[in-house]
Parts: sequence; structure tokens; C-alpha cells
Amino acid sequence: MANTLSPPARPDHHFKRVAILFAGGPAPAANAVISAAAASFLRAGVEVIGIKHGYSSLADFDSSKPLEEGKAFIKLTPEVLKRTRNEPGIIIGTARTNPGKMITCPADLNDSDKTAPMKRTVEGLKSIGIDALISIGGDDTLKTANKFKLFQEVNKSDNVIPVVHLPKTIDNDYHGIDFTFGFFTAVDFLATEIRNLIYDAEATGSYFLAETMGRSAGWLSYGAAIAGEASLVISVEDVMAGYLIDENFTTDAGETKTRQCMDMSRVTERIVKTMLAREAEGKQYGVIVIAEGLAEYLPFSYVMGVKRDDHGHINISEVNLYRVMSKAVEEKYTEKTGSKRAVKGLQLGYEARCAKPHAFDAMLGSQLGVGAFRALAEQKLNGVMVSVSGQLDLRYEPFENLVDPKTLVTVVRYIDPDSDFHRLARFLETHVND
Repeated sequence: MANTLSPPARPDHHFKRVAILFAGGPAPAANAVISAAAASFLRAGVEVIGIKHGYSSLADFDSSKPLEEGKAFIKLTPEVLKRTRNEPGIIIGTARTNPGKMITCPADLNDSDKTAPMKRTVEGLKSIGIDALISIGGDDTLKTANKFKLFQEVNKSDNVIPVVHLPKTIDNDYHGIDFTFGFFTAVDFLATEIRNLIYDAEATGSYFLAETMGRSAGWLSYGAAIAGEASLVISVEDVMAGYLIDENFTTDAGETKTRQCMDMSRVTERIVKTMLAREAEGKQYGVIVIAEGLAEYLPFSYVMGVKRDDHGHINISEVNLYRVMSKAVEEKYTEKTGSKRAVKGLQLGYEARCAKPHAFDAMLGSQLGVGAFRALAEQKLNGVMVSVSGQLDLRYEPFENLVDPKTLVTVVRYIDPDSDFHRLARFLETHVND
């Protein structure tokens, strides 16, 4: 009978130096992932390098200016990792630099100009002797990891650097995994704030309209609303399912185009109906939760001229969605009732991204970190996302199952309007006859 307390045998691998890179927005349990992944390789005699601030230094790599230790990367030693698994923050930092920005289809992989930042990224890693890359990040970072793999395949690179990706996003909008690390910590943090707002709203006889993170899907806003006992939640999925209209607009070049945008009148009317239903129950207060992704669906006049990041996303902080929506709801309330009611808008989210992780997220993050080692060193895999199922059982999802082969964009996982999760939120809200 095998001794289950014996340490596992060292796998047969060729790795001498492995890099860990974190990109995109922070998430609770980031350090659990980094620490577990690094510790796994260190125990196998592999040196681990933490690339600082995402792809920033790699995308601009110049062979005449070598990457500097301490500035572009650090060595993740046992001393550096000591008691970091449950610490908030990200010990190697993060950034949103995207070396695959100009690669928008497979044909672009043969374009030397469009692949130049990715070429510099590969060369930068090789310049410091990296044998494998662990990518940690959201759906945009996943598509970058896929392009990193494809670029090396198309260009028949010598000494290919295999890559595995670990899914990170408090938005939880990933295919291939049920829940991403940091999601439940963020939900709990935001739910606590929403419950505090409810007491404030009740004391002042007013409403709060809270904008939460959730650019592409409503998992975070729905989770926070359910756990926080909000009066109503509206996310991207809700708008896509029945509140879109066609809008003509004129570009800076004078072209007339058509886009789909949110029907502001119907959305605000839905919110006001909830408020009036609560008034009929004697409740003169409440908290409405909306997902930040609604900003992408505002009428053109609200987003005209707003900048976009390297991944094409609108700069949500410039839009002030919560102010736009709270003002619109106040106006709709007056239109419907002839009376005024204060609706105070505010944004929640940034304060949740580096919160101290809950036990579940620390365990999930740790398993994903160990999974990176098992995928690369034990399974000899390349181009997979580490996932879990059941009781944190490891699985490995090939990139091609998660990324659109034509656009090379990660496929977003929306909340299914017919799912029990969606129905749960609606069941708990104040009943409204539409």
C-alpha cells in the first residue's frame, strides 16, 4: 500500500527557469496563485521569475537594453514567497499592456509589423532564459496567451516557450471554469457595502444606484445584489435580452452609422416600477445595482469621444455611468409620479479587487497555481487553461475551446436568462408586473 504522506516524485522535465506573469485588473487571491505556482516549481529545482507589471517591459523589449532584475522582473525565492498565499495585492504587480493588440485574425500572424510587439515579448523572455510561461489574467490576457502560442507556431520558433493560462477575473465571465478566483471574495465585499447602503437609504428615505464591475457579463453584479439584498439588479445580459434599440450616429469623419444602444426610457422605467412597487409596500428606500458594462450600451451622445484601452474597451471611468443613470432615473420618477425622489449614484468595485481573500478563493487560487506546474512539468502541455471541477479537481482546457478561431477573441460567458442563478435574483427582488 502506497504511503499517501510521501512527497510526489519529481517529474521528468527540462525546465530550468520559468516565468510567471500577471496582467489586467487585480483580484483577491492573486498571491495565492503566484505563490503556489512558484513554490511548486521551486520544489522541483526550477528557478522562478516574476515578470513585473504584466507585458509592459516585454512588449517594448530592445536587445540593446537588457531587461533589468528588480525593474522588469524579480526572482521568486522562498524568502519572497514567505506567507504570501493569503496576502492581498499582487507581489509582481500588473498592467494592461497588450502585445497582441494588432493581431486580430490568423492572417495577421504572418504580418511582421503587426506581430512586432509579440516578437519582442518572445525575445525578451528568451533573453533572460525563460523555458515556460505561466500567464495569469482575464479573458483579454487569455487571448494574448493564445496569440503568444500561435505566433511561435506560425514562425516556427526555435526553443518554443510553452504557455499555460490561469483564469483570473472577479467578473467570473469565463468559459471552462465554474468560478474564478477572487469572485466570491469580491462578491462578499460588495454585498457588505450594499447592505450598509440599505441602512443609509432607509434612514434617509432615499435610493442608491450602485454601479459594480462587470464589463462583459453580470456575474459580479448579480452575486453582490443577491448577497447584499439589493432591490433590483440590471446587467448587460438584461439589456441585451430586451432593452436594445437601433441608433444612427455620425462619426468624426462625417459618416453615418448604425449601432445598437440601450433604450434609456425603458430601462429607467423598469427601475422606477421597482421603486413604486416598494412604495406600495411601505418602503421608501432601496438600492439598485447596475453592471458597469451598461456603459458600452449608452446612447452615442454619452460615449462620443471616450477613449478605449489596448483591448478596445471603453474607458468606463470617463463615462460616469452611475451619474448618468441616477439622473435619468430621477427624471423618469418625476415623469411618472409628478414628485421628486433622490437617487444617489456611486461606483463600487475597485476597493474589492485587492481585498484579503476568503478561504475558498485562497484554496481555489492555490489549486490553480499547482495546476500550472502539473500542466507544464507533469502533463507536458502547451496552450491550455488550468481549470477545476467538483472538489477542486484539476482540468486542462485547450485554448482552441475558449477562443474564437476567426477573431482570436475569448468567448465571453454570459448569465443564461433561463438559468436558475438568474431566476434566483429575480425571485428575491420586489415583484413587478411588466
